[in-house]
Amino acid sequence: SAGLTEEQKEFQSVALDFAAKEMAPHMAEWDEKEIFPVDTMRKAAQLGFGGIYVKPDVGGSGLSRLDTSIIFEALSTGCTSTTAYMSIHNMCVWMIDTFGNEEQRRRFCPSLCSMEQFASYCLTEPGSGSDAASLLTSARRKGDTYVLNGSKAFISGGGDADVYVVMCRTGGPGPKGISCLVLEKGTPGLSFGKKERKVGWNSQPTRAVIFEDCVVPVSNRLGAEGQGFSIAMKGLNGGRINIASCSLGAAHASVLLAQEHLTVRKQFGEPLANNQYLQFRLAEMATRLVAARLMVRNAARALQEELGDAPVLCSMAKLFATDACFEICNQALQMHGGYGYLKDYAVQQFVRDVRVHQILEGTNEVMRMIVARSLLQG
Repeated sequence: SAGLTEEQKEFQSVALDFAAKEMAPHMAEWDEKEIFPVDTMRKAAQLGFGGIYVKPDVGGSGLSRLDTSIIFEALSTGCTSTTAYMSIHNMCVWMIDTFGNEEQRRRFCPSLCSMEQFASYCLTEPGSGSDAASLLTSARRKGDTYVLNGSKAFISGGGDADVYVVMCRTGGPGPKGISCLVLEKGTPGLSFGKKERKVGWNSQPTRAVIFEDCVVPVSNRLGAEGQGFSIAMKGLNGGRINIASCSLGAAHASVLLAQEHLTVRKQFGEPLANNQYLQFRLAEMATRLVAARLMVRNAARALQEELGDAPVLCSMAKLFATDACFEICNQALQMHGGYGYLKDYAVQQFVRDVRVHQILEGTNEVMRMIVARSLLQG
């Protein structure tokens, strides 16, 4: 809580309490049975967590990016997978709130902020992951509609979500030919692939989203034609802070689990906590966690204040925090010895759930490219 205002400490306390009481007791079951905890997320929405940085006039909480980071970190201590989906949902609602017109904002945002409806972000395709500007899903203009054809891959909430924010090609090749459409579940021609079997993130469904002559009104387009790639990237700047914050929560929980295990577990006649090597490792874990947290919060402030270097700071924070936090979780598992590899112990789930954070919202290799490009271009 260092450096936070009293109001931010209150947000943090509410989110930590919700994580401890409503999420942590069910985390293992949601993972094992692949349950999408709709009711729990709707309870979180009652606390204002369904549209955290969305404007209040359409049901949002109107909080800052830093407030959002604090909340997602706290929630992630209870279930990282579920919180990560909530972070994607929040990003989608923010995109509609920010780039939509008044009619679109009032049509979509209230039910999304209350999580009566859920949203999915559709950018990645089978043939375009890191190279998002090469996406092929096409939207051909036909009168006052678009006819959408193509598919998206690895979509969190796919098949279960009600609203899909889709990046598609309305013009020529490259980023300037991409537009953003909002589709609703039940639209003719919209279908879904099989539910993917994943290492982690099992409390949220992941499917391909398929468009076959899918007719979408032009009135469902966010912004102007050709603005889609810019919208997608601006969404991802916040998404990178959000997912880094989820990694912080998992790492924080893992440090506490390691601390407890070292105190309780005895080897060679004394607690593991008396072993100086393990003491030093625990100190390093805590230090890297605090460093990562400061980087994420610094980037969140820069994004909130719309500073020119905010996208680079978001990339740095996402790169550093997701790498560091995975290592913290993994080291915590190692400290548990053989117990850490058992599903009865929560630390292994944190390891599985945070591993993908180094891949999504822009791989950490792409984060390095963004940072290097900024440095070399001056």
